[in-house]
Amino acid sequence: MDIGEIRNEYTKFGLNREDLNANPLLQFEQWFAQARTAQLKEVNAMSLATVTADGMPQVRTVLLKSFDERGFVFFTNYQSSKAKELDANPKASILFPWLDLERQVRISGDVEKISAAESFKYFTSRPRGSQLGAWISEQSQVISNRSVLKTLLNQVKEKFKEGEIPLPDAWGGYRIKPQQYEFWQGRASRLHDRFRFKKAGEGDWQVERLAP
Repeated sequence: MDIGEIRNEYTKFGLNREDLNANPLLQFEQWFAQARTAQLKEVNAMSLATVTADGMPQVRTVLLKSFDERGFVFFTNYQSSKAKELDANPKASILFPWLDLERQVRISGDVEKISAAESFKYFTSRPRGSQLGAWISEQSQVISNRSVLKTLLNQVKEKFKEGEIPLPDAWGGYRIKPQQYEFWQGRASRLHDRFRFKKAGEGDWQVERLAP
């Protein structure tokens, strides 16, 4: 299969230094709002990159559930592969590929677990089916077939048929605390606009234009 001729010219927008917000979080918030307004599918989907104990990079798509000046939060099973990788090496990189806007944002930084109270608050906002799913899935573990999940689901439905579903001990959130942002805007002839924000102190950021 020859795919070498697949290409698109990026001509929708440009990105100039004077148009960037000095605060990369506010710049991200602006682009995120524009992506929502454009009704992009799964606008909060992000690729999460971690590293295994033997140095092998791993990447998967997860959903961003909140962001503020403290960082970017997602949720997972604390016994999953990604959780084990983050516990051993609490650093990660995330990528938002807003391709219909010919944009992407990369963010990297240190990672920490959020508080149980924060995890509980979000957990109680989830649909009941998602809450039950958090109880039955030993994420990343080998299972023999799908019927195993159906059996476990029926068991927890019966267990929690009355009242609220409690937060599982092995489920919660992580917060990525940015040390670096990169805003990428596609341009014609592959002369893309790229700006990197590097943390230079408390509340201070160094901004650099990068070659495409």
